[in-house]
Amino acid sequence: MTPAAERHDSPALHAQGLYIGGEWLPGSGIPVVDPATGEVLADVADAGVADALRAVDAADAAAAGWRATPARQRADILRRWFQLMTDHAEELARLISLENGKALPDARGEVAYAAEFFRWYAEEAVRIQGEFRHAPSGANHILVDHEPIGIALLITPWNFPAAMATRKIGPALAAGCTVILKPASETPLTAYAMARLGAQAGVPPGVVNVLTTTQPAAVSNAMLADPRVRKLSFTGSTQVGRVLLAEAAKTVVSCSMELGGNAPFLVFDDADLEAALDGAIIAKMRNAGEACTAANRFYVQSDIHDAFVAGLTKRMAALRVGSGLAEATQVGPMITANAVSKIDRLVSGAIAQGARVHTGGKPLPGSGYFYPPTVLDNVPLDAEIAHAEIFGPVASVYRFKTEAEAIQLANHTEYGLAAYIYSGDLSRALRVGRAIESGMIAINRGIMSDPAAPFGGVKQSGLGREGGLTGVLEFMEPKYFAVDF
Repeated sequence: MTPAAERHDSPALHAQGLYIGGEWLPGSGIPVVDPATGEVLADVADAGVADALRAVDAADAAAAGWRATPARQRADILRRWFQLMTDHAEELARLISLENGKALPDARGEVAYAAEFFRWYAEEAVRIQGEFRHAPSGANHILVDHEPIGIALLITPWNFPAAMATRKIGPALAAGCTVILKPASETPLTAYAMARLGAQAGVPPGVVNVLTTTQPAAVSNAMLADPRVRKLSFTGSTQVGRVLLAEAAKTVVSCSMELGGNAPFLVFDDADLEAALDGAIIAKMRNAGEACTAANRFYVQSDIHDAFVAGLTKRMAALRVGSGLAEATQVGPMITANAVSKIDRLVSGAIAQGARVHTGGKPLPGSGYFYPPTVLDNVPLDAEIAHAEIFGPVASVYRFKTEAEAIQLANHTEYGLAAYIYSGDLSRALRVGRAIESGMIAINRGIMSDPAAPFGGVKQSGLGREGGLTGVLEFMEPKYFAVDF
């Protein structure tokens, strides 16, 4: 049995300072709160600009050595990191539940998903391809190599504190880049736990650095202004993403941006209704709706609209709400009191405009940041909830008549990350999927995320892709040689 002081679900173990250059630099200033109780779990270090530049120094000092490390050796380190995450999966899941509020089944699923990025990129590290061909003119040969882009700043959100980190660290290390990870201040303990396991896996000092801060703009801007930083990979809101893109433009830093979403969920009258309802619960309630891929707008064809609303209401009302650490919990708390207030404002606004509440609809009393699973219909299309990223357990159901109308409604958003289609006619589903402006489409499935697939969106949902074969290329630059033998 692992001693309590060394267990990876112990908040105190991961609140020992900033992780820079392979060392823990003591500090404090950021309380980490359990959203189920409002109680402080730990206090982590608060980095300033000087600390951020120290992290860039550490990443720079390690860059040449890591770049020169053979791909097989980098792959072996990532594979060991995957194994360590698997070995400590239950402790990591409990840590995520503690600081994020996520129900344990969701937390366990996240750890497995997060670890898989290390295994996938351990395999991809040794398969990065180049190109060799004749120039069409016949004058020379074309040789294309890929090389590490340089130091990468990785900024991750609070909703998937393990998976968003591994989805960036894995390909960056496979490509030969050194990184600075800045996790969300709401959920920093998981990031520090990952750094600790990375060191055990053999990641050299300075290759992965982790810092937390209450001054995200000043700290991020200082690193982006440093000419040694050549990559920004950000997951978060579209609003913050726009600001970071403007800052990165000052030094022409390459950017990968995974931003907001407002996923439509289309159900045609030829769909298997029970399968669609099962998929709706997965697409809506994964991580209690606090996901960029969460289905927010449910468009259901008229003939089955009422049956769908009744079935969804029954399923949502039966979900058990409680502390994420309780085994029976299916829906944990929201991340903060402000998150609950935002959800309540969106729901109250829709009700004031004529929406009907079938279950839920009001914050739950007592300690912690809880909002119940909620189903609305008759929601006006001009209601704020129809256009905002809800980030909570609220499903708004709308009625449509024709395929063309469904496509128009689905595309009526600035976002274009994910969409879901249920239909018994595959040709229709593919036809509609091609017409929907979205980077990812799930057909007759309530989940689409896979480390082996490219994750990302169009329009205001971002730039670039994470995961899959293309994910590692986000951290590489192609270099062309004109060769005359």
